[in-house]
Amino acid sequence: MALDCTIYIQRSVPPANSVALAVRALRKTYGEVVAVDGLDLEVRTGECFGLLGPNGAGKTTTIEICEGLLVPDSGAVSVLGHTWLADRAELRERLGVQLQETQFAEKLTVLETVRLFRSFYAAGRSPQEVVSLVQLEDKRNARVNTLSGGQKQRLSIACALVGDPDLLFLDEPTTGLDPQSRRQLWDIVDDFRRGGGTTLLTTHYMDEAERLCDRVAIVDHGKIIALGTPRELILSLGAEQVVEFALKDGAEPSVDALGTLTGVRSVRVAGGTWTLEVGAAHEAVPALLAYIDRSQFGLTELRTHSPTLDDVFVSLTGRTLRDGP
Repeated sequence: MALDCTIYIQRSVPPANSVALAVRALRKTYGEVVAVDGLDLEVRTGECFGLLGPNGAGKTTTIEICEGLLVPDSGAVSVLGHTWLADRAELRERLGVQLQETQFAEKLTVLETVRLFRSFYAAGRSPQEVVSLVQLEDKRNARVNTLSGGQKQRLSIACALVGDPDLLFLDEPTTGLDPQSRRQLWDIVDDFRRGGGTTLLTTHYMDEAERLCDRVAIVDHGKIIALGTPRELILSLGAEQVVEFALKDGAEPSVDALGTLTGVRSVRVAGGTWTLEVGAAHEAVPALLAYIDRSQFGLTELRTHSPTLDDVFVSLTGRTLRDGP
């Protein structure tokens, strides 16, 4: 079903480079565990900003502090020019929040649930309109306990949008969803941004961040280790292609020898898979195959792909986004 993008009320154009969310020296610990460690962050008005990192990196703690659900140990947070300490009631009217897990009253219908959330705001949007926007029109009279996982996620987004927020928080919005449900939620986020809304989302899906986000902060161990547009971060690798290969019988080629092959910029190995960041695959792959042949190694896998944000994360940390801290 095609989305009707015209139903969004266009917000007034904000001043150039205005800041919707500012975080300074944020820190949060749980006993000896440091969840957020001196984090600084700015989200510009009208952009979709992504916090990208593995589970346990501090993304959810950061976003819950920004939502006013947690109190930091130290640091400052300004949301839409206000603070939670001084302006809690006003902020609640201007934010939309989709939590990583949302528990709904299972005997209510979809439309009743959205109406309930609409009642929490002094002003907002029509519940029926929002139900249609998230493509749940045919489920509007279905009870929540009959919905699929993807439908419940869309309901969660509807509840976050029904107050017509200026700033939308999405915490792992597509985790566990099938590809079609993920794309449907991406379309909803795109429409919100086109209407002038600001979005902060957390994710550990690099393709999601590349698809949705104007800028991305890569988070690890509670700190931002890289910041920029997805394209800028990928270009920072200095590689045109990534070549991955595996060998028979646990053979171990020389890292130094691989590093001297034509076009190879860097070499790493993890779990029996060797990864080369290369300047030109058409030069590096023949050189690699010749080296493997000379060394009498047995090749079992060979593949190439364009660099991704996951490659950026691995280059910075030595781990993949799925590994966790």
